[in-house]
Amino acid sequence: VQLQASGGGSVQAGGSLRLSCAASGLTLSDYAMGWFRQAPGKEREWVATRRWSNSNTYYTDSVEGRFTISGDNAKNTVYLQMNKLGPEDTAIYYCAAGRAIMSTLATPRGYTYWGQGTQVTVSS
Repeated sequence: VQLQASGGGSVQAGGSLRLSCAASGLTLSDYAMGWFRQAPGKEREWVATRRWSNSNTYYTDSVEGRFTISGDNAKNTVYLQMNKLGPEDTAIYYCAAGRAIMSTLATPRGYTYWGQGTQVTVSS
């Protein structure tokens, strides 16, 4: 199983980026797909999850209304559209796949497979 994250970069506050996570060796519809991020000196933080079993999406409060997680089953790829970015969103973003249930979807232990991370830098 491989998860390849891409799409990071440097933007000014208020800008947008779309992250992609291409999965190989697994089928998205069998997993919960999540995005986490880790800023320097901070713990890894859950950002969003999509559960393909019911198409439900979940977001941490700080990104609700600004970020959208989606997927393309044909491409086996999950996306994170990030709008209205601010300096507080600066971090390395990781995609993850796992059999997360409701009690674990916002925690790293709900995910088995992880991508390598992509850097997002937002300047004020």
